[in-house]
Amino acid sequence: MINFNGNIAQEENLLTQNRAFLYGDGVFETVKIINNKILFLEDHYFRLMASMRVVRMEIPMNFTMEYFEEQILNLVQQKNITSSARARITVFRNDGGLYLPKTNDISFLIHAAALDNTFYVLNKAEYEVDLYKDFYVTKQLLSSIKTTNKMINVTGSIFAHENGLANCILINDTKNVVEALQGNLFMLTGKKLITPPISEGCLNGIMRKQILALAKKTEGIEVIEEIISPFDLQKADELFLTNVITGIQPITKYRKKEFTSNLAHLLVQKLNESISEN
Repeated sequence: MINFNGNIAQEENLLTQNRAFLYGDGVFETVKIINNKILFLEDHYFRLMASMRVVRMEIPMNFTMEYFEEQILNLVQQKNITSSARARITVFRNDGGLYLPKTNDISFLIHAAALDNTFYVLNKAEYEVDLYKDFYVTKQLLSSIKTTNKMINVTGSIFAHENGLANCILINDTKNVVEALQGNLFMLTGKKLITPPISEGCLNGIMRKQILALAKKTEGIEVIEEIISPFDLQKADELFLTNVITGIQPITKYRKKEFTSNLAHLLVQKLNESISEN
């Protein structure tokens, strides 16, 4: 069951002329729903609107935040998964044209699936990562938004699977650390919590924003957005990844270095408290 342009329907193949399929001409948002409420709704909505503007899509007049919320919740209600779910809304330019589209009008598609946990839970299992160096992230505005062109993430995920890794860390065209395949990267060194700035090519993550805000309120932690080199990772005390579905994922091992997860544990507690209060 899906939501296609506001209509609940059974899943079916979209037409072969779909531009998201042919050219990666689409943007998307993945949201988490808890107890029939979309977490960080405003942040997700405005990031989607900004992404559509970046790629020059025409935003319909009725595509308000209330409409965005209604369409997602309508689907999870129909599927009876409102207690805990993830939903992805994909917006793509309508059919027509080659590289040059015939229209900038859009359609959207929403998929949703149930999640096991209502609130965020820290995964304490072994989580080993390494660098993915076959392809690089470019330091440009397109890298900071969620487009349907994710070939680096796809090939990197295959590389991780083939090498027994839980994830890979991506680097940019100046060989600095950007993010992981499925989330933003944070590094704790002493009392400094560091994450790469958006200008390095990392995703302008919704959970990244939440963690930055929570960490700035944490006593004894200095929060910094600055360039991270691969060499810096091996000097860190703690590494963790963030995304809106998982919350915080501690990295336990990078090459020969093993890490603690004390700050990650504290921030997950603070994250769940902030959600409960809203």
